[in-house]
Amino acid sequence: MKSARLVSILLLLQTRGRMTAAQLAEELEVSVRTVYRDVEALGAAGVPLYGDAGHAGGYRLLDGYRTRLTGLTAGEAEALFLAGAPGPAAELGLGPVLAAAQLKVRAALPPELRGHADRVSGRFHLDAPGWYADAEQTPYLSAVAGAVWDSRILHTVYRRWREPTDVERRMEPYGLVLKAGRWYVVAGPGPRTFRVDQILRLTVSDEEFTRPDDFDLAAYWTAYQRDFHDRLYRGEAVVRLAPGVRLTGPAGAAVQANGRAEPDGWTRATVPVESLDHAHDTFLRLGTGIEVLEPPELRERIARTVTELAARYGNSTATGGN
Repeated sequence: MKSARLVSILLLLQTRGRMTAAQLAEELEVSVRTVYRDVEALGAAGVPLYGDAGHAGGYRLLDGYRTRLTGLTAGEAEALFLAGAPGPAAELGLGPVLAAAQLKVRAALPPELRGHADRVSGRFHLDAPGWYADAEQTPYLSAVAGAVWDSRILHTVYRRWREPTDVERRMEPYGLVLKAGRWYVVAGPGPRTFRVDQILRLTVSDEEFTRPDDFDLAAYWTAYQRDFHDRLYRGEAVVRLAPGVRLTGPAGAAVQANGRAEPDGWTRATVPVESLDHAHDTFLRLGTGIEVLEPPELRERIARTVTELAARYGNSTATGGN
């Protein structure tokens, strides 16, 4: 819509300063001719917008001119307040800053959009951590975040899972990621991924590092997760699932992709498994709703467990261990 595009031009010039018609056209994905018409419309509406000719020219707003956020749609206002997760912001030491920013944005909104934003805040709450797990203690999170922002090198003592467990690490922190309630720092050289809660000691150096210009945190994290799952689920199991029984995660996706119905109503599928131990425990939770066909060692192990359970619970009267 033209009105939304005009607001976008104002906000772009307000945040970036001088921009050429070609730059605005590329940003808005329209023609240069359309930008010329939009600029004329803004000028006719009284917006103090000026065009400078020459190689270093472009459009700019009169110094000191600021537009209110009246160009936000209802959906954009709702998304803005829904995206402000107070928990992670507080962990980063930005809780008061987030609250102040939301207050200022709310004050700048027209009454009808303010009502939309208030309704979202009252009806939706984002809580990232999972159930049945204590919150991870991350005493160095704020310091790591500061080092990410200021491009400062970190000297840490880090606890890993294999021996030797406690090792010294020099990190060039490129970015922070919050995944399922747990904070990770992506750091060079490498880059590599570290859990912030496993940092035992930390010193922020005065030495700065240069963050690679082509590093994309979101793209890195997507690739990292994909590689993690590829390394995690290296085995396979052939199973039969009773009607109505569902697997979750990669196993559930595999059932959707290759599962086939059998005459008795069960579904047969080949699913990825992390390890025999993990598959044994996961499949046992489904009780009689699943039958493991392959690999033989997994089927035999589950059979032994079921036999032991049957023997233990075979007596109708509990022995109480006596």
